[in-house]
Amino acid sequence: MFIKPYRDVIELLFRTRFAPSPTGYMHLGNLRTALFGYLLARKMGGTFVLRIEDTDQERFVAAAVEKIYETLRIAGISHDEGPDVGGSYGPYVQSERKSNYLEYAKELVAKGSAYYCFCTKDRLEGLEEYDRHCCGLSIDEINKNLADGLSFVIRQLIPQGKTTFIDQVYGEITIENEELEDQVLIKSDGMPTYNFANVVDDHLMAITHVMRGSEYLTSTPKYNLLYQAMGWDIPIYVHLPHILREGGGKLSKRHGDAYFEDFLDKGFLPEAIINYIVLLGWSPPENREIYSLAELEQIFGVEGISKSPSIFDMAKLRWFNGEYLKAMDFDAFYALAESHVRQAVKRQDVDIKALAKIVQGRIATLDELPEMLDFIDNLPEYDTELYTHKKSKCDVAIAADVLSKIAPKLAEYDEGPWNNESLYKFMTDFAQEAGLKNSQVLWPMRVALSGKPATPGGASDLLAILGKAESMRRIHHALSKGGMDVV
Repeated sequence: MFIKPYRDVIELLFRTRFAPSPTGYMHLGNLRTALFGYLLARKMGGTFVLRIEDTDQERFVAAAVEKIYETLRIAGISHDEGPDVGGSYGPYVQSERKSNYLEYAKELVAKGSAYYCFCTKDRLEGLEEYDRHCCGLSIDEINKNLADGLSFVIRQLIPQGKTTFIDQVYGEITIENEELEDQVLIKSDGMPTYNFANVVDDHLMAITHVMRGSEYLTSTPKYNLLYQAMGWDIPIYVHLPHILREGGGKLSKRHGDAYFEDFLDKGFLPEAIINYIVLLGWSPPENREIYSLAELEQIFGVEGISKSPSIFDMAKLRWFNGEYLKAMDFDAFYALAESHVRQAVKRQDVDIKALAKIVQGRIATLDELPEMLDFIDNLPEYDTELYTHKKSKCDVAIAADVLSKIAPKLAEYDEGPWNNESLYKFMTDFAQEAGLKNSQVLWPMRVALSGKPATPGGASDLLAILGKAESMRRIHHALSKGGMDVV
């Protein structure tokens, strides 16, 4: 249930927006803000607007605009309106709307809610705090300065008193106006500041619900004073809790944290990333974790947003990704995994597709595959102590005995096809005849075939993948290693 701070929200058409600044690639905190705004609009049958806030030209990164657009597309977050670009909607771009802002700033000056400031940079840097030096200039002085071409900015005039507003997550908040500075609205280059352009465009675009990070809570009174001065409706605010790095501090573009593109490069799936980040600071109505974007569009609600910051947990994201990989149709998985498998395995006699089937349920990210499969082309050097495995009740002596006795039987193996099922039965039958536990046979075979403590499949999988000739070569190599003498 929404709090109704300024108007009856039941009668409103829901309009949300995502308004990123193109100063770098998009990290997960930005993406979550976009996702929440998108989901709220979809749930309420409203409109989701994309607006590029590029008024800070000093920090502007041209390539970042396309990256924002591409990231949202890959994530499945589509916006609903904007300039026509080849038959589809492009984003609104603030720098292309420059003329709007100066006229509104001048209107605020006329209303007594803003003023021209002609202070030089040197003068301002010499002050301990801003002193409103230009606030009392007469109209004649202002006109003369403008006629003389003096550089100026337009500042908001903060009135005395206090400002109260209601946030859907944090409730009622009151800020003493004396804590607020006379912020710049129009810069000396004629461009609006982020804070001013934000307010003007939210009004012009009829944004009803503003979703943004909780760091903007203390700035909100300045925005509301502008709305009130212009006689505009104030939007409903939904401030989102921070996402904190595992080591502390919030995710930040300036710290290079958790860029969406980097996760894709590391083998994470967009669907898994979206599923994970929606649960950072939001609790679904059902007691489960795996949701498709379509499902989230139906169940998302502001009432589930927490006030408390969330900790970004890489292990949990990996778990989500692994679950998505396991659930994929194999053909779809193979289309993604084939290049990664071929990067690791160059042998022409290995069935790459069969290998992909083995690894599908055993990986968290696709970039694990090269390291996981590197033993197939080249058996690594390994210490015989690897055969010691408490859980399998195996040691070097048992391993040596098992390998020496199973090798000749395996060399003559003709009990069925050389595949996983037949070879598994062969080895478990051998264990039963020798009076051993299955693990006391399977573990030594696994080590001899891979030289690794962890493999994408069991011993029978490895035998099938490597083929008979290579498997026998590796078993004989194992028996030739020092410390593998049969007692």
